[in-house]
Amino acid sequence: MRYNIDPELAPWAALIPDVELADVVDRVITLSPEEEAEFHAKLPRYTPTQAVDIADREIPGPPDAPPVRVRVYAPTAPRPPRPALLYMHGGGFVTSDMVVFDARCTEIADRVDAVVVSVDYRISPATPFPGALEDVHASLRWLHGAAGELGVDTGRIAVGGDSAGGNLSAAVCLLTRDRGGPPVCFQFLDVPVLDDRMTTPSVRDYADTPGWNGRNTRAMWRYYLTGGPEPGGPDVPPYAAPMRAEDLTGLPPALVVVAQYDPLRDEGIGYAQRLSHAGVPTELVQYSGTFHGASVVAHTDITRKMNDDMVFSLRRGMRADQ
Repeated sequence: MRYNIDPELAPWAALIPDVELADVVDRVITLSPEEEAEFHAKLPRYTPTQAVDIADREIPGPPDAPPVRVRVYAPTAPRPPRPALLYMHGGGFVTSDMVVFDARCTEIADRVDAVVVSVDYRISPATPFPGALEDVHASLRWLHGAAGELGVDTGRIAVGGDSAGGNLSAAVCLLTRDRGGPPVCFQFLDVPVLDDRMTTPSVRDYADTPGWNGRNTRAMWRYYLTGGPEPGGPDVPPYAAPMRAEDLTGLPPALVVVAQYDPLRDEGIGYAQRLSHAGVPTELVQYSGTFHGASVVAHTDITRKMNDDMVFSLRRGMRADQ
């Protein structure tokens, strides 16, 4: 199938290999420390305009689970209590880590003037659902409890992430609503994974799109639900696939970002529509000519606009006067 990729993005899209998710999982499992360091050395960098302290920490995990590693990005200039963003990385639930998204989190901390806590949640298939989500909820509880130490305003704590991280952001909003806290002021869902049923036209038709494709979407759900319900079956809970939630009322305001040529596009649009219908203040943005993850891997006019829009929306979503 032909895709009308933005001309500036087309060279970047051509650099992305078309790989099977199973091969990626096998490769990640066998990656040596030297190979991992070499990979991390090639990642994009962001140079902040203000000093940002970056520190790795271990925080208490869920009950009967190991501690959770987080990376905290905190602007050093003295300010009144800042907003905070709990950030969940992408990677199809099976790969990637907080290091891969270091540049993005540094940029958010710098440009939004916020504390960012990036969560190194457990991944599948070694730890399938609900392990990652419980790690995220434990991290949200910790962030609220450590707000005084971190200089964070507990009324301005948001969650966000891309792809699988978008799923975990949407899911933890459902979970914390249903468990009675802690509160979240805003959710940033960037090209989110939301529906295990995979019946939308974009999942069906986009079998070979750059960045992500329908084949790997199906494999991803099998990995994430390992040992549990079958993807698409009747027993998949909404905390795994937020589109299955019957009640979306009482959730925090949302920004939902979708890419035109992304298998996940239609479920993102559908979730934003359902949030709006439930009375949740929701902004939906689709970027024409883009593909899954373009704002993270490419540096063009359109991706700069995408990042500028992200910063604007996060500032607005976490402002003090809401």
